[in-house]
Amino acid sequence: MGLFDGKVAVVTGAGRGIGREEALLLGAEGASVVVNDLGGAPTGEGEDQRPARQVVDEITAGGGTAVANHDDVSTWDGAAALVAQAVNDLGGLDVVINNAGILRDRMSFNMDEADWDAVIAVHVKGHFAVSRFAAAHWRALAKETGQPVRAAIVNTASESGLYGNAAQVNYAAAKAGIAAMTLVMARELERIGVRVNAIAPVARTRLTEDVAGDHMKAAEGELDRFHPANVAAVAGWLASDLAAGISGQVVKVQGGQVQLLEGWRPLTEATSDKPWTVDSVEAVRDQLLAKADGSVPPFFFGPPPADRPAYPAPAGNG
Repeated sequence: MGLFDGKVAVVTGAGRGIGREEALLLGAEGASVVVNDLGGAPTGEGEDQRPARQVVDEITAGGGTAVANHDDVSTWDGAAALVAQAVNDLGGLDVVINNAGILRDRMSFNMDEADWDAVIAVHVKGHFAVSRFAAAHWRALAKETGQPVRAAIVNTASESGLYGNAAQVNYAAAKAGIAAMTLVMARELERIGVRVNAIAPVARTRLTEDVAGDHMKAAEGELDRFHPANVAAVAGWLASDLAAGISGQVVKVQGGQVQLLEGWRPLTEATSDKPWTVDSVEAVRDQLLAKADGSVPPFFFGPPPADRPAYPAPAGNG
């Protein structure tokens, strides 16, 4: 018996990297999987149907069920067609894992409009559009049956969006938006039985290999901590019934470490019984900055293994 026996799943960006491992895990655990991948370059250009088809072949070779999908999830029509394929060809939809993403890193003063628009479209619109059409399907089903649907969405955020990484203003804005979207949709869809969570992965993929270099490679005989299968395990857990009752959460997975993350929360507070002025704000400066000095914090990437030097900040994974 598999964790996803009888269920239908959609995984976007599933031709390579983390998405590939997520699709393989779902297929091995009994899900019928729609493997979506446009097959473009890491920066989003081009198309290639082979990666998605290869993942389908791997799943079916193992006795599972899978179909390929090459729709562009950053378009409304593409996202609608993807959800429709799951429902019409595989008989339903239970799990959506939004993973598709690209990188076009630039410092903010060098970024052009195309770089901004492309990254925002693939990540933010791509996550939302697929989730929107899946949610509409589930809402209609819940109304028809009068029962919650017991479905799950797993989004892909990033430390870059949660902590901020230089040269990734487009990507960081997109990933922060995805984290916020996760919270909103978790609230909206709870009543019809849909859980919505996000992962913030750190793994060895096409999008990180040029940045992290050898730091993410395992030595011979060593646990391969940055293999994308480690991320797939967390995404699979969140998508499964084992995580029933868990929604609106962001879970970071890095190597052998899993963390539950929280977003903006009050850190300090200063109050006044009179209208604020510039001078009165300055007067409570010490209270306001009691737990920080007001300078830009370092990008957080977590501690490196004890036997290795600190590695550079990662590019995005999804």
